[in-house]
Amino acid sequence: MLVLAFVLAPGLMAADRLNVLLITADDLGLQLSCYGDSVAKTPHLDRLAARSVRFKTAYVSQASCSPSRSTMFTGLYPHANGHYGLANANVGFRVHEELLDSLLPNVLGRAGYRTGIIGKLHVNPESAFKFDTRHNEGFGGREIRKQIGFAREFFNSKEKAPWFLMFNLFDPHVAKKRLPGGRSGSSYFPDQVDGLPKKLLTAADVSAWPWQQIDTSEQRVKIAGYYNCAHRIDTAIGMLMQELEAAGHADDTLILFLGDHGPPFLRGKTSCYEAGLRVPFIVRWPGLSEAHVSDSLVGSIDIYPTILDAAGIAPPGGLHGRSLRPVLKTTSAGDWRSTLVAEFHYHGATPFFPRRAITDGRYKLIHNLRAGQLTAHDSVDGDAAYKLSRKLPENHPARSAMDRVVDPPEFELYDLRTDPVEFHNLAGIGKLGEEESRLKADLKEWQRATGDRFGDAAFRDGIEKRYQR
Repeated sequence: MLVLAFVLAPGLMAADRLNVLLITADDLGLQLSCYGDSVAKTPHLDRLAARSVRFKTAYVSQASCSPSRSTMFTGLYPHANGHYGLANANVGFRVHEELLDSLLPNVLGRAGYRTGIIGKLHVNPESAFKFDTRHNEGFGGREIRKQIGFAREFFNSKEKAPWFLMFNLFDPHVAKKRLPGGRSGSSYFPDQVDGLPKKLLTAADVSAWPWQQIDTSEQRVKIAGYYNCAHRIDTAIGMLMQELEAAGHADDTLILFLGDHGPPFLRGKTSCYEAGLRVPFIVRWPGLSEAHVSDSLVGSIDIYPTILDAAGIAPPGGLHGRSLRPVLKTTSAGDWRSTLVAEFHYHGATPFFPRRAITDGRYKLIHNLRAGQLTAHDSVDGDAAYKLSRKLPENHPARSAMDRVVDPPEFELYDLRTDPVEFHNLAGIGKLGEEESRLKADLKEWQRATGDRFGDAAFRDGIEKRYQR
């Protein structure tokens, strides 16, 4: 197992170290107007993006909440940090014991930072995270005015130490209707909470997701609700930036904003498709970053080393990401990565369906490690898209794409320029043989470099037995 050591950069005074504000939105994909979404109206995030670096292609490490967040706290992919699935799956998913001292708030606290978290943590063991201040409202907390009040109090502390705050918005995660006896019913998106957003979208204002192409009134009602939740996020960001500025910290705070993975619809959340892995990623480093839109391939794996860099903490060996410092300017980043990788293992306790995905920005390869052995889930968070796709003609590309989620081949290959929704699998047909071979080789090298043992069938069998209910 990996053990990390940390060293404070010599000669750096507390006054020279940036504050850090890490903002996450639950289940938020690229549904923002600054990312070209024609339905979304997100002026506050657009304003932040205009003053920051907006990365066009950013992946989370895994399109599932706890594993995704575990990477932000450890700088390691889930296959290395041990958090293979959800914290509440009740089978023991957690960060490896030997990594607990290197959890981000623990490292920053030892370096003299005041640390806080607002909103859910959802990474085990939660007691190992040594935040000075916690306002963990649990699941379902969408009262953003209350959250902003907590942030205001944190920003205006009289303590002189630099600070780190993780601000987590629960939107646009689904909610569950409550049935008699406390049972959970169908999932939905709360359109309005505490009067926010003020203006609501309806099913008539939206279209089917292009990466699903399942156009029914049921789906459009849920999609409209999702956008209403995204608009509530935008309102929260406007309030948060106003409080940061009022506290005098607008120009001494590193700001990182991202979704923890894509929308909770099939072929999004829990998948290795673009709609699940790609998230908005906006970074503002005062005095360093130059506002622009970047083509550099980045991800949540880079958050941990970036924050260490801003805090003046020399990064240990063995991290899987890199500080974003070189790609925050408009000049060339030199030897920045040429491929970007993500993975999947579990969401809940079953099924164990490990996948790997690698892209060079245009071509994308997915390796389904247990193809032909079992099938994957045909839904996520109550999404009915797979069931609805059964009504499409058998040769409809959307139906074929849905079938491929549940029962995929070992390899999938897509040209993201001509097929951004990943409907046409080109693996094994020779058309892109050179690109397929190159990406397979790059993926194998990444697995070697990061100690990814999931390619070994015996190791996979051991993992599955360990986490059986």
